[in-house]
Amino acid sequence: MAKRKEEAPPAGAPAWMATFSDLMNLLLCFFVMLFAMSSIEEAKLQEFVSAMNNTFSIFEGGATAIGDGFLISNGVSQLNELDQYINSTGKVADSETDGEQLEEFEKSPDAMEEMLEEKRLQENEERVESIEEALQESEIADEVELSFTAQYVKLTMNGGLLFDSGSAQLKEEAQQIIDKVGKILERYGEGSIEIEGHTDNVPINSAQFPSNEELSSARAMSVFYYLLDTTSLNPVDIKHAGMGERVPIADNATPEGRSRNRRVEILIYNPSVR
Repeated sequence: MAKRKEEAPPAGAPAWMATFSDLMNLLLCFFVMLFAMSSIEEAKLQEFVSAMNNTFSIFEGGATAIGDGFLISNGVSQLNELDQYINSTGKVADSETDGEQLEEFEKSPDAMEEMLEEKRLQENEERVESIEEALQESEIADEVELSFTAQYVKLTMNGGLLFDSGSAQLKEEAQQIIDKVGKILERYGEGSIEIEGHTDNVPINSAQFPSNEELSSARAMSVFYYLLDTTSLNPVDIKHAGMGERVPIADNATPEGRSRNRRVEILIYNPSVR
């Protein structure tokens, strides 16, 4: 039998070594790239930290670490004191201020409304004092009665001072009073203004005014139109209403009481009341 000649092995390194070498090269390139990406220039890092500190006050007093002496990477001791240095906005926490804000948020709606009412009451009390001084300077303090609530400041003028009996036309002397009142409204009428006409309970049945409702409405409108003609008040901010005999402030059984009930009231509402 003839013998078959065996083929000699190929020259050079085995084929698997070429694949292995390629793999090693790729891994080397990969780690070199990671190292290059992790390298940080100290100057640029300091510039970045300074910019963030100036913008957001990340660290107190421009420090580059929380606390004194240790970096976060050296241990977790500083993390236990983190809430003592910064709050949720990145600024130094003010425990007193935070406590006050927390109390405000925890207040019930009724408590918040009570606080608002107290604030309005104080503002209107100060407004009354200013208006009272203006009435004194205008020499009409005896003709205008002042009162106030948390909602409004009220100026009350006697109906007999402004109108003849059964009439809705302003007297000539009454116009001088309304002129001075109008200047006060221009100065202190920051909120909306309401003009209300009131009568006593004595029935009226004339051709012009079939009832006290019409008479009180007409008197309120007379003051309303006069103020529009003589002041710079915005008509959008002024309302008028006739209340008739429905809101007495005195006893209608006496002449004095009926005289007090015949009146015109001007309500200056607190600007926060809408």
